[in-house]
Parts: sequence; C-alpha cells; structure tokens
Amino acid sequence: MSRKPKRNCHPLPRKFYARPVLVVAKELLGKLLVRKTEDGRIVARIVEVEAYGGSDDPASHAYRGLTERNRVMFGKPGFAYVYFIYGNHYCLNVKAETEGVPGAVLVRAVEIIQGMKLARWNRGLHSLKELSNGPGKLTKALHISKTENGLDLVKSKELYICESDEDNRWEISTSARVGIKEGIDNLWRFYIKNDKAVSAQ
Repeated sequence: MSRKPKRNCHPLPRKFYARPVLVVAKELLGKLLVRKTEDGRIVARIVEVEAYGGSDDPASHAYRGLTERNRVMFGKPGFAYVYFIYGNHYCLNVKAETEGVPGAVLVRAVEIIQGMKLARWNRGLHSLKELSNGPGKLTKALHISKTENGLDLVKSKELYICESDEDNRWEISTSARVGIKEGIDNLWRFYIKNDKAVSAQ
C-alpha cells in the first residue's frame, strides 16, 4: 500500500534524467507522477515502464534518425514526449540520456494515490483495476494529451515527477516490451512485481 504523498514534493532534477535510458527507466519505478489542472490535482505512483533507445533499438521512434515527430527524444533530458497512437489514445514518455542522444521511457502503468475522483471522471470509469493499468488509460486518467508534448518536467507546475516517501523495498521484474514486432529480444520493460496496478504480470 502506498503512503500518503508529500503535499509539495519537488520535481526531480535534470541530472536524474541525464543518464542511460535503462537506468532512468528502472529508477522511475515508485516515483510520483503529479498532474495539476484547473479541475484539481492527481498524484500517481509509477509501477510499470518501458525503455526505448536510438539507432540500436528497432522498436524506437528514433531508430531511423531525427524527425519532427521524435524531436523531443533528441533534445534535453527531462522533457515529456507525448504521441498519439492507434488513432485513439496518447502515450506519455520521459526523455532520458543527454542532449543529442535519443532515449525515452514510456510510462506504461500507474497507481492513482491522490485525486481518485477526478481520475475516474476523466476516464468515465469506476473500475479501479482498469483505471490506469496501461499507457493510454493513464493519460486519459491524468488528462494528458499532445498539448503536453515537449513540456519541461523539471520546471513545469502542471506535470512533473518527484520522489515518494516509500522505502523502495519492492522487487523489479523485467520482460520484453509490449506490442512491438522488432527489438523483442531486449528485455526493456520494467515493473514492480506483484503490484496490482501493473498492466500484466
């Protein structure tokens, strides 16, 4: 069970993100994703992520080089990379690595620990199990869209990631990433073992 979050936790510093994408991905587990809108504040614990690289990763948007769509992946670390997929939902990624080196972490699942009523209203859903256990589900629950693409998670007051009060005594499990056809040998999906908010164990 998650502890009550600090009311005014501070965004993680840029140096946290300016590291290898696999390191950042694992260390994002357990961190708090904070979303503030005119309707209220939602805080969610990150329980599942996927790492994506550059020219060494055929599953990555950056595999074939810089484009207008993936520009954030090549920019400064600590920025939000949000894209539309399958014609019906958005995915939130966090830019890792240093500037010029592509790399991003997809936030795949979160546990809502504050602002539950608002998250349910955003999703139009009452089921806790299905509320935020997937990348498209969590962006709807937290009201994240293409508007947040390129947002600086270090300086923003509307969307950022901070430390939690948890003791981090969980076990991290790994697997192949979900829904890809290439790069399936890379076990770059990380999640908190046995956490009920994970999309699939």
